[in-house]
Amino acid sequence: MNAPARLDSTPHLEDFPYRLSDNVRFADLDPNQHVNNAVYASYFETGRVTLMKDRSYGLMPEGLAWIMVRLDIHFRAELRWPGVIEMGLGVTKFGRTSVSFDQVVFSEGKCVASAQAVTVLIDEKTRKPTPLTKEIVRSFQPWLRRGVEVVPPKF
Repeated sequence: MNAPARLDSTPHLEDFPYRLSDNVRFADLDPNQHVNNAVYASYFETGRVTLMKDRSYGLMPEGLAWIMVRLDIHFRAELRWPGVIEMGLGVTKFGRTSVSFDQVVFSEGKCVASAQAVTVLIDEKTRKPTPLTKEIVRSFQPWLRRGVEVVPPKF
C-alpha cells in the first residue's frame, strides 16, 4: 500500500519570525562546486546563536547556557557560490529543560535546506540541565513559528 499523499510541506520564509542574511562563501564549496553538506550546520548555528546570545532578548540569563542536543537537516536543493542566503528560525516546542526550533535556509526565494534543532538549558557551573523559567518562555514568544501550535510548559 502506498503512503498517503502529503500536503505541501515546503517551508515558507514568512513563517519564521527570526531572520537574518549571510553570504555564501567560496570556502563553503566542496569539489562538486556546491555548498558542502557540513556547512549547513554552521548556517543553522549562526541563526540560533545570533538570536540566543543577544542579551537584549532575555533568552540566556546569567549563569545559564544552551547546548545543542539534536540537529536533523533536510537538504532540499543545491546551493552555489556566489550568493546571499536568508536564514529563518521559529520555536516549535518547549520541553521541561529544552526548546525546539524549525530552521530554514533560503536562496533566491527557494528553500535549499531545513532543519529541526533541539537545545537544552544548562547550569554553566554544574553542566546539568535546568528547567526553563516563565521569564525565558515569555522571552521566546516573539519567535514562535507561525502555523505551529506551541504549547507552553507547565510550571
